[in-house]
Amino acid sequence: MTKALHTNGRPVWAEISLEAILHNLQVIRRHVGGKRMVLAVVKSNAYGLGAVPISKALQKAGTEWFGVTCANEGIELRESGIRKRILVLTGFWPGEEKRLFENHLTPTVTRVSDVAHLERAAKSLRGKSKRVPFHLKINTGMNRLGILPSEVDAFAAALADAPHLMLEGTCTHFASADDFRAQQTTDQESQFRECLARLRALRISPGIVHLANSGAICARPSTWEDMVRPGAILYGYHQSFEPPEKKREIMGIMPLEPCLSLRARIISLRELPAGEAVGYGARFVTSRPSRIAVMNAGYADGVLRQRTNRGCALLHGRRVPLVGTISMDLTTLDVTDVPEAALGDVITIYGEDGNAAIQVSDVAPEIGTVTSDLLCALGRRVPKYYL
Repeated sequence: MTKALHTNGRPVWAEISLEAILHNLQVIRRHVGGKRMVLAVVKSNAYGLGAVPISKALQKAGTEWFGVTCANEGIELRESGIRKRILVLTGFWPGEEKRLFENHLTPTVTRVSDVAHLERAAKSLRGKSKRVPFHLKINTGMNRLGILPSEVDAFAAALADAPHLMLEGTCTHFASADDFRAQQTTDQESQFRECLARLRALRISPGIVHLANSGAICARPSTWEDMVRPGAILYGYHQSFEPPEKKREIMGIMPLEPCLSLRARIISLRELPAGEAVGYGARFVTSRPSRIAVMNAGYADGVLRQRTNRGCALLHGRRVPLVGTISMDLTTLDVTDVPEAALGDVITIYGEDGNAAIQVSDVAPEIGTVTSDLLCALGRRVPKYYL
């Protein structure tokens, strides 16, 4: 497929496999059971991969919910034809409630005071015969967003004064679901269940209960409840579990398919003697007569600067080192050991080339980050082809 792609302008492009994403969706459904709903996390432009085409494919495949960060992301999906439910995961800023309701976006309450803001907006909607739904987030230890467990009673009182609203779902978010050496996730789950019990004691149904993110979906069945929220695993990338053998176990149970390939072409080849510096700051100096290639992709395209003199890309199915400082638009590689390298040859930054592969999830731990960080770094100017 790579050879058939022709880019307009700069020879750098991304291939996103919708087939792989749909495969991963089915793996997730089989793993958690078909009766549970799936909320596909497509925030931040589907982790940089393209929220609109990916959401369209997932909607067609029967995904029940989509998760976004803000009203603008949800409205973009609505305008592109997404009709399934959309949850705004990170709350809302007072003043945008009406936009949420007018575009049939479901807000998340993260502060008790949010209820009054939503009630005023819901009351002002003319011709609204049904109560407007929202979800409640409870802070159980992540300490970012969500009402405190001690605020459940105050929330109940606020809801009692909001006849135009309906609590449709209740959630929390795990901080360390992929770390099986720590107690934190167990403690968070326990505290969340205490909050659910308190809501029920106050005669409030929590509605759709959801707390499982990617790590919890993979390995914590007690958290699956009514709905699960896959993020990175939907795109084919497992977490970096602790201890490491846990990841090997999970990969056997959940065989995901990475969806991203990032490629560029060689636009320059230069023969250099030993002792020559390459790139900004002379951070790489040849130790032998070398053949240095330049590819038309840099940190503005998704090749993070932290990879300077670290790691490899693929050329003709072989690994070639990234050398010299990665710049905004260009990256240099040492292709001395690939004598047949020629102008126009395809460099695979992420993905497969022959029998070799370098995935985003392989690179992330090498530079001390997470897979989603690298996915979101994919530059807006990089053309995307959906396969």
